[in-house]
This record gives sequence, structure tokens and C-alpha cells, in this order.
Amino acid sequence: MAFPAGFGWGASTAAYQVEGGWDADGKGPSVWDTFTHQGGERVFKNQTGDVACGSYTLWEEDLKCIKQLGLTHYRFSLSWSRLLPDGTTGFINQKGIDYYNKIIDDLLANGVMPIVTLYHFDLPQALENKGGWLSEAIVESFDKYARFCFSTFGDRVKQWITINEPNIFALLAYDLGIFPPGIPHIGTGGYQAAHNLIKAHARSWHSYNSLFRREQKGMVSLAIFAPWVEPADPNSVSDQEAAKRAIAFSLDFFAKPIFTDGDYPEVVKSQIAFMSKKQGYPSSRLPEFTEEEKRMIKGTADFFALNYYTTCLVKYQENKKGELGFLQDVEIEIFPDPSWISLGWIYMVPWGIRKLLKYIKDTYNNPVIYITENGFSQGDPASLDDTQRWEYFRQTFQELFKAIQLDKVNLKIYCAWTLLDNFEWNYGYSKRFGLFHVDFEDPARPRVPYTSAKEYAKIIQNNGLEEHL
Repeated sequence: MAFPAGFGWGASTAAYQVEGGWDADGKGPSVWDTFTHQGGERVFKNQTGDVACGSYTLWEEDLKCIKQLGLTHYRFSLSWSRLLPDGTTGFINQKGIDYYNKIIDDLLANGVMPIVTLYHFDLPQALENKGGWLSEAIVESFDKYARFCFSTFGDRVKQWITINEPNIFALLAYDLGIFPPGIPHIGTGGYQAAHNLIKAHARSWHSYNSLFRREQKGMVSLAIFAPWVEPADPNSVSDQEAAKRAIAFSLDFFAKPIFTDGDYPEVVKSQIAFMSKKQGYPSSRLPEFTEEEKRMIKGTADFFALNYYTTCLVKYQENKKGELGFLQDVEIEIFPDPSWISLGWIYMVPWGIRKLLKYIKDTYNNPVIYITENGFSQGDPASLDDTQRWEYFRQTFQELFKAIQLDKVNLKIYCAWTLLDNFEWNYGYSKRFGLFHVDFEDPARPRVPYTSAKEYAKIIQNNGLEEHL
């Protein structure tokens, strides 16, 4: 089961989840520094990313892990407030530049291509204080930051992700208030933030396109989180429609404006407008793009970056009382099939990724696709033998092979989440997604490979599975 020649095998991390060094060498505070330091049990056991995996001082140890796996690609994110402590280019932190230069240069020296994410949930606190992603001003701030990164690192970085999972981030941070700043704006904040995230992405893509592309010859996209969804009752028309709405509100909400026509899916606009009217709002809670903005947003991605973890069943759940909320707008209930094996919120449904890839191919004109995250947490943190988890990976690779060979999906790169056990947002260190185990009780933060790491290294070496379809 050999994958196409030149297929990319990677692993991903994110700055706040691995770096530590939260105030080292002139770094400014991010919203996650503020949020975790406030306590209040919003994160498991009030844990923080102050030290995390210690990657800010232990990069060489990370590099050893990358070389041990034989990765062709490594995806990591830049800490905006490590580079620009107050979020603006008014003060540039050279120590931050030095750190990321070393990572990029070391990767290239070892034949590993960097995939660099500009924004992975960790807004500089100084910009949150000015309204964060709810404020239109963030579009300009993000574009200036992006230009700074393109000009500083773009001579060597050829694959950029502007924003990680804007759909999940907008919902958790600005609608539900589960992520920092931790203030819920149910039914309104998520849509406002999403609107600004899309515009910020598009602006930065145009900056790259007009100022840097000719010389640097790189590619820019954003990473969209999406589950696959199936109707709970395949024979029910209302469940079938509910499943379509679920995909429209998750994947297509961001993909359609950026890849197709600059605007939200029709079903998203009509659902939110209908609910808003029912709730007595004078206009839809979903902001509208101007015609000029639609032209600016359309076609602002050079490949399709997907973060896939799980699949769910969906059934129609009428919002009779006109309640505010995201799922209430979509009018769905989400749940797993009782036969699926779970570890936390992730259900082991490898065939879902193939169906999702096929959907993207058919809906978005057969784009080049990178899977920028996919993984599963280790059930028993004490054991390095994670055979159940490896089985999930193995079945996933079988499905990816079928997607490429049988469905002719244009998949070029796969990145596992994640290289190291790390700070898993509100779960703290209680969920372990790493290919390498990290002992968070030991100040040296030793990295030890799980069985999955050893098996993944074999896959990479063979460019695929040894078995046949």
C-alpha cells in the first residue's frame, strides 16, 4: 500500500501547547497566559502552559524526535506575542525571531519542510484588550503581523497556515466563552469573530500574493476543523437535511467564502436570519459581507488544509422555543453511534475521513489537500504501549490510501496531531495526543516514544503500509 512518490508525512504542534517560556526573553502575555493564571477551574486542575513541554529551551530534543520519526514535514505555530509582545510591530522581540529562525534552519538542514501557522489561538493580550477578534481593527493588526512573518521567515518557509481552526476558535472563545477571553456572547460573538477571522485571512493572503509570492514562491491557506457527519436515520429526510446543515455550518461556513464565491452558504444565512427574526432581532445575527469584501475573500487559498478527528451522527432537533445558540441555529442534535469505540470526545471512525475528503474533492473543485491535524489521545497515560491508538492510525492510513487510489483525492500531506504530549487547552495535561510521551513531573521533560511513534516511523520509511488493499 505505497502512497504516491513524494507524499508528505508530518506531525504538528502549537506554540502555547509546547513552548513554555511564557514570559522569557521579552515575550508579551497572550490571552492563554492571562486566562490560565486567573484560575477558577476553567482548565483541568488549573494547569497552565507556563512550562508545558519546555520546547522554548528544549528545541533540540524536539528535533531529535522529528529525526527519529523521519518526518518530511513539521507543522508548528509562531507565538504572536513572542515576536511582537504588544501585538504590533512597534516593538519587535529579536529573541523571538532568533528562536523561530533556529527551528526553521534546523528543520531545513535535516531535510524537513516547515509548515508554519501564524495564529493558533494565542492572541496577544494587548490586542484582546482592544476588543480582540470581535473588533474590526483586528483585521489590520493580523495583516501587519502576517506581513512581518512573511518578510522575516518567508525566504525559507514555503507553506503557511494563517489561522488554525477559525470555526472552532470563534465558537469556543467568543460564543461559548470556554476559551479565553472567557466571556460568553451566545448566538452573536461566534459569528462576529468568524466574520473578522475570514476577512483577516483573506487580507493576509492578498498581502502574500501581491508582496511576497513572486520572490518566495510559497503557498498560503487556513486550517479548517471538520468532523464527518451522517444522518442518524438515513431514511429520514429531516435527518438528511440536518446532516447537510451540520456540514454547512462547520466546514462550508469557512470553505465556501474562501474557495468558492466569497460568501457564506445559503442555508447558513437563511437559518440564522430565520432564527434571528423569530427571536426579535431587527436583522440577522450573522454579519453580511459587502460585494467588495466578497471579491476580496473569494479564491484566497492555495491548498485545502483540514483538521479531522472524528465522525458523528446528526438528527433534526427543532428549535421550537427559539433558543439562542449555535446548535440551536443549526437545529441539530449530535451523538455517536453506540458501537463506536471512544477515547474522550473522539470516536474511532476511520472511514469518516475518506468520506470527508471525497466531499471536499467534489464540492471544492478537487483541490490539493493537506491533512494538517489528525489524531487520538492515549487511553492509559502510564503505558507507552498504545496499540489501540496505533490501530486507529493504521486504519486511518488505509482509508487515506483508498481516498487517493480509488476516489482520486488530491491528498499531498498528512500531519499527525501531535509530536509531543502537551497542554491540551481546557483539558490541561489530562489528554495525551503525543507520538512521544512527555513526563510533566520531571523538570527535564524527557520525551519517550510511544509504540505509535515507532510504527509511524516505519510507515514513513516505507511511504505507506506494508499490507495490500
